Amino acid sequence: MANAMAVTDANFETEVEKQEGLVVVDFWATWCGPCRMIAPSLEQLAQEYQGKVKVTKLDVDANQQSAMRFNVRSIPMLLFFKGGKVVDQIIGAQPKANIEAKFKQHAA
Repeated sequence: MANAMAVTDANFETEVEKQEGLVVVDFWATWCGPCRMIAPSLEQLAQEYQGKVKVTKLDVDANQQSAMRFNVRSIPMLLFFKGGKVVDQIIGAQPKANIEAKFKQHAA
């Protein structure tokens, strides 16, 4: 994904929790069909909201520490962080309009 940044357990705090604005974390895995379904929508939103929202992706298989810390039990799961705190979430594959509604709600 060109517009979404991959994050890991090692850089999660720096890239997500220490950011001022809205950061969206997509918890996903390569084998997850619904994760692949929402990926194009997230890529488009990352481009449309560039400079307003930071979109990141965290592979739960490679980064289990962060997945456990945020109690990720099913994927895809989008967590919305603002000022280092979780302010919202989406679990499961959702239409782009539903995801964008959360971007609009929290990016202001």
